[in-house]
Amino acid sequence: MTEEERFWKANVEEISYGYVHSDGQYVCLLCGSRYVEGIIYPMDGTLYEAKKAVARHIKDMHHSVFDYLLKMDKKYTGLSDHQKELLHFFSKGFSDKEIVRELNVGSPSTVRNHRFKLKEKEKQAKVFLAIMNLLNKQSDNQREDNFVQFHKGAKMVDDRYATTEKEKEKVLSTYFKQGTDGKLDKFPSKEKRKLIVLQNIVNRFERDKKYTEKEVNGILKTIYNDFATIRRYLIEYGFMERSRDCREYWIKD
Repeated sequence: MTEEERFWKANVEEISYGYVHSDGQYVCLLCGSRYVEGIIYPMDGTLYEAKKAVARHIKDMHHSVFDYLLKMDKKYTGLSDHQKELLHFFSKGFSDKEIVRELNVGSPSTVRNHRFKLKEKEKQAKVFLAIMNLLNKQSDNQREDNFVQFHKGAKMVDDRYATTEKEKEKVLSTYFKQGTDGKLDKFPSKEKRKLIVLQNIVNRFERDKKYTEKEVNGILKTIYNDFATIRRYLIEYGFMERSRDCREYWIKD
């Protein structure tokens, strides 16, 4: 299971905590770091069991699950920038009057109206989740629409991302004739196929590791001769990020 799949398959409570418990491990949903049950982890002079270690990791490395989720793209949160600002101030305990002063907008009644709308949005989300939960239970054994989960950094999400697992398998077998761990026979021209191929290629890289451009090229050369094109698309489609000076590359969360 990829990190993206693990994130999107987690339930609301698990996403709120920022980690899942699976196969004797506590896995951070924000970066994939793992903490194994039975192992003691030293952190800043204190020893932690796995469950407390992952919580400490999230606090130290990601600061706040709330802030991490709030910074996610609108295509995932459904929130406008203004709503995100308001939620940020709500989380800090600001009063309506204080928020008006901070944002220099409207009046306290305007902020109260936004609070009400967000509460209504919460109710709608609960009902929608219940509907989808029931739908998934009814159709799990017969559905053909199990869609591929793409990375959270995906850009310009549109119908190019509407790819089923069945379609993905067909594309991978077409372009990786030696197997998904082998060489790429040719790079596809169609956008949807590009995304599937790039998603497979990025799995050759380790998360939480910084790569030099030379190291990235070295890995990509084993996959495809035109490694520069692959590298460019990994950045362009949001699978990887790089520093401004292009000296460091890493998998995008």
